[in-house]
Amino acid sequence: MKSELRLLAIVGPPVVELVDVVDACHEAIAGGVTAVQLRAKGTPAGALVALARQLCATVSIPVWVNDRADVALAAGARGVHVGADDLTPAAIRALAGDALRVGMSVGDHREAENALASAVDYWSVGAIYHTGTKPDAGTPIGPEGFRALAALAPSGVPVMAIGGISPTNVTDILAAGACGVAVSSAIFGAPNVRDAARELREIIDATLR
Repeated sequence: MKSELRLLAIVGPPVVELVDVVDACHEAIAGGVTAVQLRAKGTPAGALVALARQLCATVSIPVWVNDRADVALAAGARGVHVGADDLTPAAIRALAGDALRVGMSVGDHREAENALASAVDYWSVGAIYHTGTKPDAGTPIGPEGFRALAALAPSGVPVMAIGGISPTNVTDILAAGACGVAVSSAIFGAPNVRDAARELREIIDATLR
């Protein structure tokens, strides 16, 4: 799983309108993203399932759905990503069995303990830096904060970084031990999505090889 988390692109409003999600993902994939996460809070379930199904059917990389295990299951997605206030991993497994992988946000020691107890498939640690994409992301923890939380993860569980990551700072967080990064505006907010993804991927590959 670690390789698919090298460059995960989070797609959805307000950075990308729903009608543009599939085309934007195709451009990002052409630039080198290794997975996409569909995040569209407040979208009606029917519309979200239809979009997730279209995405799963037309892209060649794993698709994750934010929050909505029911949508991920109905669409045949790789898995679901949850935060501390979302459906618990235990509830997701009761619903989906082994059909869905589960990733979890970790921003502090309490959330790290929750992720440990839940035995999730990956940790997404942050916010590393200030991010305008998710105003409720909390106080940035920086690379050293990442290092401290990542040290709590079980051996073999991939730990990626999220929050305000860009080509100018990605090497710092990779040096702190991240297996990869999750980004949104750094790719989808750029003038050229494909070029932005390619730039990040090249830096990541050069740093992690």
